[in-house]
Amino acid sequence: MRRLFKIVVSVLMVAFVAIQFFQPEKNNMEMTATHLLNTENVPENIKTLLQNSCFDCHSNHTNYLWYHNIAPVSWMVNNHIVAGKKELNFSEWGNLEIVDKISALGDIYDETERKKMPLKEYTFMHKDAKLTDEQINTLCNWVEKTGTELMKSML
Repeated sequence: MRRLFKIVVSVLMVAFVAIQFFQPEKNNMEMTATHLLNTENVPENIKTLLQNSCFDCHSNHTNYLWYHNIAPVSWMVNNHIVAGKKELNFSEWGNLEIVDKISALGDIYDETERKKMPLKEYTFMHKDAKLTDEQINTLCNWVEKTGTELMKSML
């Protein structure tokens, strides 16, 4: 029985080391001219909120922590990033049509107001990403203002 335990532990250790060689590509592109921060007038407090709570999964640049480099955590993080960018990529904001921007702002409002974003899995490990009620209110006010300005620009 003891020998079997040693074999199982050894196999698991070898497997753990082996999977470290299969890492997803990092999400580390530079900020481009199409990024939200380069195309919209974003106040500093909103910029900070977005950087702390949104950009890691919803832009082309993620700030990785040490444990993000350890499989299988690296795979889960990558899946969140791919899914987040599929829904909304702030790095591509300047490429969106005005109607799509207004729709995205509506989604941002809804998801943050209902406390669906940022994800609980993310805020568990990134305490500064968790939005307070005051921060949610501030972000939603900015989203409404920006959406109104975009709608006016369509007229």
